[in-house]
Amino acid sequence: MEARRSYTLWIVLGIVLVFGFFVGTTYNSLVTLDQSVQAQWGQVQNVYQRRADLVPNLVATVKGAANFEKSTYLAVAEARSKIGQLSPQAIASAPNNLQAFSQYAQSQDQLGFALSHLIAVSERYPDLKASQNFLTLQSQLEGTENRITVERRRYNDVARAFNTKRDTVPTVFIVGFFGSRFNEKAYFEAQPGAQNVPTVDFSK
Repeated sequence: MEARRSYTLWIVLGIVLVFGFFVGTTYNSLVTLDQSVQAQWGQVQNVYQRRADLVPNLVATVKGAANFEKSTYLAVAEARSKIGQLSPQAIASAPNNLQAFSQYAQSQDQLGFALSHLIAVSERYPDLKASQNFLTLQSQLEGTENRITVERRRYNDVARAFNTKRDTVPTVFIVGFFGSRFNEKAYFEAQPGAQNVPTVDFSK
């Protein structure tokens, strides 16, 4: 009887150790994937910030064109200011918060649309098309928009890798043990026209 109890104890202990090892390795895997998401989210924010930094010079340049449509550059300035109203904490935690992520993504899309419209309107102004400063800004904007597309796609890739690990067996059975530490990651979703880089060819 004593030997049987001892044997049972060792079995229970072995199960506990195996389970503890599994939980530990699963936790470490999720941490690694989560860090990849956070790092890529930082890259997304960097390219968005680069675009936002172009706005003041771009607006100042088009304002110098005679009779340039005021409502067009005001829409750009307003879209940029709305992004500035989001708190740094909300932006940093956005991948884990679907509502905050959606708000951030929508505000960035609105700025992108406003810039696209501004660029389209600018083609009607020969002085702008001949301005070296404007051409330089146009080139920087084109490169930035392309980079935004790349970084958003890379973010979606690492977020998908995290969510796949999180939601598949056997991880899905224990992820709840960690509370909100490993919430499902939000994705960027394509908005109508969001996949299009603004037209910035002024050579015509």
